[in-house]
Amino acid sequence: MQKIVFEKLEELDYRSDESYKTIRTNIQFSGNDTRTILFTSCTPNEGKSSVTFNLARSFAQNGKKVILIDADLRKSVLVGRYKVSDVASGLSYYLSGQSKLEDTICQTNIENMDIIFAGKVPPNPAELLGSETFQEMIQKLREEYDYILIDSPPLGSVIDSAIIAPFTDGAVLVIENNAISYKFVQEVKGQLEKSGCRIIGAVLNKVQMSKKGKYGKYYGKYYGKYGQ
Repeated sequence: MQKIVFEKLEELDYRSDESYKTIRTNIQFSGNDTRTILFTSCTPNEGKSSVTFNLARSFAQNGKKVILIDADLRKSVLVGRYKVSDVASGLSYYLSGQSKLEDTICQTNIENMDIIFAGKVPPNPAELLGSETFQEMIQKLREEYDYILIDSPPLGSVIDSAIIAPFTDGAVLVIENNAISYKFVQEVKGQLEKSGCRIIGAVLNKVQMSKKGKYGKYYGKYYGKYGQ
């Protein structure tokens, strides 16, 4: 197992931290069988990767053993965002048979939190994510971790998330406040439902925090299940 350091970890303010605790608690109340969770959005730049990362952090701080899988094989942002160096392998390497799983998992400087980075951009991301190897990987990780959080590409842009979804226990949609239309959200929701994946909730991200119109960078509010 590789050991890596997140050299750029942002300290969350009180309100943001409490928001992630609320999301964490709602997921825990979704049932003991809700342990492998997919996160997606409608478009890029809605804050999906930040929400997934900070939620994984929150689970780890609560004493849960968690692994974050960066399944955005087309355009990963995590390595650059958190200033990680010397990552020798990644998900694309493992799924294409170029590395072993134990060499792909990275132990981080956040206690209880491991991560699998995306790796080099492959020519066939959808095929790799839909492979039997990916499904078997999830099963192996379920034996070792309390929670598996999967950061997947925006479903409104590419189909990858719908391919991964059947291997998970549920999905969470991250939606940027005042940026995505109701119709678009419904279209993405429909794509997830067609995959047979249970939608356990949504996070409304970048919510206005004050009357002056400032936005909390990573603040999200959990809105519960769709259709209720």
